[in-house]
Amino acid sequence: MIKRLQCLLIVVTSVVSLHAQVQWPAVTKTTKPWTRWWWMGSAVDEKGLTAQLNEISNAGFGGVEIVPIYGAIGYENKYIKYLSPQWMQMLDYTTRQAGSFNMGVDMAVGTGWPIGGPQVTVADAATKLTAQRYSVEPGNTLREKIVLKDIKQQNLPGVFLAAVMAYNVNGKVIDITDKVSRDGSLNWTADSSGKWQLLAVFNAKTLQAVKRAALGGEGYTLDHFSMAINNYFKTFDTAFGNSSHGVHSFFNDSYEVFNADWTPDFFTEFKKRRGYDLKPFLKELLSEEKTEIVGRVKSDYRETMSDLMLENFTQNFTKWAHSKHALNTNQAHGSPGNLLDLYAAVDQPECETFGSSAFAVKGLRRDSADIRNVDPDPVMLKFASSAAHATGKPFTSCETFTWLTEHFKTSWSQCKPEVEQVFLSGINHVFYHGTTYSPADAPFPGWLFYASVNFVPNNSLWPHLKGLNEYITRCQSVLQEGHPDNEIKAYWPVYDAWNTPNGLDLPFRIHDINVWLQPTAFYKNVINLQRKGFSIDFVSDKMMKDQSVMNVLRSKKENYDVYLISQCDHMPVSTLQTIIDLAKQGDAIVMEALPKDVPGLSHLDEQRAELKKMIESLSFKKINDDISECIVGEGRIILSSNVQKGLEYANLKGETMTDLGLKFIRRQAADGKYYYIVNHTANAIDTTITIQTSSASVAILDPQTGVIGLAKSTSANNTTDVKIQLQSGEAVILKTFYLDAFRDKKAIPAWKYLHPTKEVISLDKQWSVHFISGGPKLPADRKINGTQNWTLFPDTTTQSFSGRASYSTKFIIAKKNAAGYLLDLGKVNESAKIIVNGEDAGIIWCLPFTMEIGKYLKQGENTITIEVANLMANRIRYMDQHKMEWRKYHEINFVNINYRNFDASSWKVQPSGLEGPVTITALK
Repeated sequence: MIKRLQCLLIVVTSVVSLHAQVQWPAVTKTTKPWTRWWWMGSAVDEKGLTAQLNEISNAGFGGVEIVPIYGAIGYENKYIKYLSPQWMQMLDYTTRQAGSFNMGVDMAVGTGWPIGGPQVTVADAATKLTAQRYSVEPGNTLREKIVLKDIKQQNLPGVFLAAVMAYNVNGKVIDITDKVSRDGSLNWTADSSGKWQLLAVFNAKTLQAVKRAALGGEGYTLDHFSMAINNYFKTFDTAFGNSSHGVHSFFNDSYEVFNADWTPDFFTEFKKRRGYDLKPFLKELLSEEKTEIVGRVKSDYRETMSDLMLENFTQNFTKWAHSKHALNTNQAHGSPGNLLDLYAAVDQPECETFGSSAFAVKGLRRDSADIRNVDPDPVMLKFASSAAHATGKPFTSCETFTWLTEHFKTSWSQCKPEVEQVFLSGINHVFYHGTTYSPADAPFPGWLFYASVNFVPNNSLWPHLKGLNEYITRCQSVLQEGHPDNEIKAYWPVYDAWNTPNGLDLPFRIHDINVWLQPTAFYKNVINLQRKGFSIDFVSDKMMKDQSVMNVLRSKKENYDVYLISQCDHMPVSTLQTIIDLAKQGDAIVMEALPKDVPGLSHLDEQRAELKKMIESLSFKKINDDISECIVGEGRIILSSNVQKGLEYANLKGETMTDLGLKFIRRQAADGKYYYIVNHTANAIDTTITIQTSSASVAILDPQTGVIGLAKSTSANNTTDVKIQLQSGEAVILKTFYLDAFRDKKAIPAWKYLHPTKEVISLDKQWSVHFISGGPKLPADRKINGTQNWTLFPDTTTQSFSGRASYSTKFIIAKKNAAGYLLDLGKVNESAKIIVNGEDAGIIWCLPFTMEIGKYLKQGENTITIEVANLMANRIRYMDQHKMEWRKYHEINFVNINYRNFDASSWKVQPSGLEGPVTITALK
């Protein structure tokens, strides 16, 4: 009781301290976005590093992530070998300089991707299982030698015969591995029981090399299922010693290792973990038959692969990073392991967005010719954030904007809803994809990476990038506060995925979610419940059994947790027992259906009997047609095929704002909650919403502008009604308080709910246009009547121009007496800086292209200058039309969004400039 009073006193004290004000959380290097920084050929020098770090810092970035890749042609004499003493000197210089700019530095544990390099011996390289089949007639011997037929594999270290199994027509299976001599001769005679089929399997090598490697990073890809990583890091130990050399976190890119479905000691590890010998079931393992036993054997195989990747690779990677007094960051997606457990085993789980999402935001451009046929799925992103939430990790990062659009055609306005979707998925630390180091003597457009949005200083939109970065900084400052506030823990039934008889290994790839994720009841429940306003994290079998994870989850909740168990065919007995134990401890369990069976083949009959016994021990009472309930200890298990009704019966209520199409995520702070709310609909929303928390007062924080005010709100019955206004594409943050932090309502300004009047000033008049900077050359200044894109000017040089131009005019305000004045630019291609009466009013970088400018206006004559920046596309088009060489790189060189040779010469001219119409509307 005393402890509870102390906790209450702390909360009261913290709220009273906020009596005077509410403000944005502090800006740090981690609240700012970071960017992946490609070092092409590692051809960097101190002067260039300082210059680019200064530009990156001034644009609002908080850090860089160094990834060396292939180099530019013609600069080979400047390449620096990865991890060489000279390379380490450049790293040391970078971390020092970054520190002077209050920036952080991460780096990849390899060049290109996936992890590998020259220190990876053939024996430690990625491994595959290769099978060869033979037939032997009754009473005969095999004349052919059992040797690997792949010439490339012969005589390679680590390549060997793993097993030979003999099968007869009566189902008899014999292990005859020990009958094979060193030269491949088989010393075994088939008996007379019939024709025998022999299956020989070899431990072979994929021979996959590191993609996009830099000098000193070329070599084989690593075996993720053995202890090869310990040998791999010996090279790093030599270079780094016991220090991180200023590196904040060591980064491992996504698992893009292909056909790596084996490891040398797999048979031993399988038997140790699954409890039976896999060799007699090799025929089933390699079969494509849709039989139960095939699925069960493959499930056991896949679970073993997952165990090995977790224990031998991921956990050792974390241990190594900690030995350098640094953190580690890992992208687990794409690997054949339980993604939740792999993400949970590192300091900073990282997911990835790839491609462009379709949003209903009014006016948002999405040209089908400029996007990949891949839509990022927010559910996929939640595997990383869920793991971080369950294990108490403060950050979940995301490789963001990978192939968002075709090169040179991405506006910052297009980036906004994409990164908002990332935030809504629980990510709170984004990394742009990305920025390429480029020397000062490299001609326009400088060095560029082939799969990037090109967040580089040569991008004509770079001067306005700070607008996007400041928005992200404000959002992340809130999303890094406190801890997540997701009320549902949804169990991911990985054994159903593992049980498929198709294929061998099962990489959980982003591009295959239509196979392993989207068809499942788990996925459909997550999607439907989120649309109904519920907040969800995922948990694995291992997480629910891990007491440290349970302690983290329970420490963040005022009440007991609610677990959602979607319909699944296969569940281990131990998992069902864990679910029952959680209920006994007071948690509520909502089950769509009871599990049908156990996974795997080991002790199958005994496990089935145990599962049946456990289910029969649960005594369910029918509550109504939709719900049955079993009281277990201090908690209960709710059985309902309608999971939403089951959750509501467990006293959970969704946030009703989703009925309007709004999306949200909550964070729990010491004194209340944060709601991050986004309007991705095509409609403006001006209404009162109800949030599922009691709050004596609510502050509105506008992440677009930084403005803060006290909202109109009323609280009753553990809910709060809040008045909000959101245009299509806008976001808002609500901060609630357990106690009334603003009893003196003058302590914080009231939020201005502004509405347009009929008083509209049209700026359809003469404008002066001045081209400020860009190329290939500056067009001549001109005067125009009304606003229009400069690409429509008679001067055809404007059609090849990429850069900035200012539009200036004057207007009269006869009487300045409105509550505010809304500047509406109409259509802008692509972003604009606003200067009113000589004062910098800020950047309009996203939809809707509006800004409240009342404080800059005066009664009488006013001047306005709108500095517009356009895409790089028109200048690149011009260069390709005139055969100007700029794509000169080794390896993949430079490709388009469809991975074909890049050529912009046939592109249409991209509209550029201030299209308008421009108006200023008085507000009340």
